[in-house]
Amino acid sequence: MSKQEQMDKIQALVKDIKYTMMTTRTADDHLHSCPMNTTETSIGAKEIWFIGHTPSDTVENIKKNPEVNLSYGTHDEKNYLSIAGKAELVEDKEKLEELWSTMYNAYFEHGINDPKIQLIKVVPHGAEYWANGNSFANVFKITAAAVTETAVGDSLGENFSITL
Repeated sequence: MSKQEQMDKIQALVKDIKYTMMTTRTADDHLHSCPMNTTETSIGAKEIWFIGHTPSDTVENIKKNPEVNLSYGTHDEKNYLSIAGKAELVEDKEKLEELWSTMYNAYFEHGINDPKIQLIKVVPHGAEYWANGNSFANVFKITAAAVTETAVGDSLGENFSITL
């Protein structure tokens, strides 16, 4: 699979999944994760956008250490994606207007003009993708490997790592 095909697969997966667990590092160097709605993604342009709250643990952690990880998984438990990148806290009214939907009114008391809104842009620098393939076939392969005391190896699905 070419690098462009890998990027296209990542782009499509993020677009379809929408929600991620964003992991940041606390001041004590512990990991902290919270669910975030992916607002816009352009893997080619190296931009993944979120609308977050300030103050929040996530925003405070990004201020101290901008390295983050985004974890995505499909509901059918067949596709997984981990994206590493650097988060930026952005103040851009035009970008906010572009990303805003009425759904966010439920989270911000003053709508798009709420002072607690914080745009977060993640600039990805790497990703890893896993696909489990056919669950029934995988159960058969695992069972056969256990009985014959052999490893199933890479036959359970697709995997690739990419530097962005």
